[in-house]
Amino acid sequence: MYKLFRPVLFVCGIVAWVMAGFLIIPALYSLYSGDQEHNAFFVASGIVAACGVVMMAPGYAPPFSLNARQLYLLTGLSWLSLSFFSAAPFMLVSHPMSLADAVFEAVSGITTTGSTVLNHLAQTPPSILLWRSMLQWIGGFGVIGMAITILPFLRVGGMRLFQTESSDWSDKSMPRFQAMARGLLVVYLGLTILCSASYWLAGMTPFDAINHAMATVSTGGFATDDSSMGRFSLDILWISTFFMILGGLPFTLYIRFLHSRRLAALKDEQVVAFLVIVVGLVAALTLQRMTISDESFYSILTHNAFNIVSVITTTGFASQDYTQWGMFAVAMFFFVTFIGACSGSTSGGMKIFRFQLSWLFLREQMQKLVHPNGVFSARYNGKPITDDIMGSAVAFSFLFFLVLTVTTFLLVLIGLDFVTALTGAATALTNVGPGLGDVIGPAGNFATVPDSGKWLLSFAMILGRLEMLTLMVLFTPIFWRG
Repeated sequence: MYKLFRPVLFVCGIVAWVMAGFLIIPALYSLYSGDQEHNAFFVASGIVAACGVVMMAPGYAPPFSLNARQLYLLTGLSWLSLSFFSAAPFMLVSHPMSLADAVFEAVSGITTTGSTVLNHLAQTPPSILLWRSMLQWIGGFGVIGMAITILPFLRVGGMRLFQTESSDWSDKSMPRFQAMARGLLVVYLGLTILCSASYWLAGMTPFDAINHAMATVSTGGFATDDSSMGRFSLDILWISTFFMILGGLPFTLYIRFLHSRRLAALKDEQVVAFLVIVVGLVAALTLQRMTISDESFYSILTHNAFNIVSVITTTGFASQDYTQWGMFAVAMFFFVTFIGACSGSTSGGMKIFRFQLSWLFLREQMQKLVHPNGVFSARYNGKPITDDIMGSAVAFSFLFFLVLTVTTFLLVLIGLDFVTALTGAATALTNVGPGLGDVIGPAGNFATVPDSGKWLLSFAMILGRLEMLTLMVLFTPIFWRG
């Protein structure tokens, strides 16, 4: 058991040191802005750094490598430890949160969910707002890295469909991993800078531009005001829509394009499906709302496109309370919550490719009914779909709806109404942010949810972020007997 945990704790200790360094940034900004919260961030940085020292103390025995069981442990423990480390400053500020609230806010940030327990954001110290946005930016980068490098090796997630060789963390693959990490960082940082500059040129203050850019590119959704993006112009909403779409595309395509400089590198079946679905949903909702709304066509189109893209990319921004647009819109947003964008992006949800695989599987079954002796081979992006990939998609879908059902029932037992419980569970597992109803809808937040509900939803957010199976396998006896 010691050999199993030793290298995992060492890596988690490194992660703690990185987080301790990030905590210095809002501390310095607090000194600059004069919001008097710098001590909370400096103390939190010291605590997190000390935890890192403790975890790194046993060291590791070279050559450094992690097997599959250790990668499962590393994925789960690193995200859990990140959640608690990033919650520390919320409990040390002048108006401290409870442990449940602090962890919920931190988990929502690091998983890029965007749900919040905070009210009166305009009066919240700027350093705290900055830290919330930074959590989403850090979490978004971690999500991409995990999806591209770790989950394919563990045979979890969808990136095995979009690469020619499996990922590994052994010595022989480290140069390739480092090159991939550099490419991801360049693209991610570049998109953030472009988004921030676009927001600033369109009229945002520099502080708002930086915070909203981090929340947009990471498809996180934390805002600096209770009205979310509703206080900004229509031009800003289109800028946000554009960068949310970019955040919902596979980052491997960006890296592939930077290397090849050819548009053919951007060809991907899930990207085409994603864009077709977005355009179709926006068109349908716009036609429906034109018959019942007095707003101008441009305003309706803008708010429809912004809010649909926000939900399907699991960003969670809102420009209007779309639950007031009629039951057609409510039904549409409920089902869009589950879709998600592309695998290998910063978005959550079930991901487009799983719906495509389900359709291919259904079509194959229909063909076999007509031609029982026929041999059919489903292909995706020009590659044959193996049975283990199809099985992984089926297992994920079954586990997703099983966990959704159990979480909903538990939230109802805690005392939430059915709509709040169902959409709260759905938005946590898909990492969207707002649910439906008066409590957690686009115009509300999770402040009034009981502490037990917040703990349950925090676990659900991490579970959804780690593609279900990665974390659930840690609760099986066979994992610990392996």
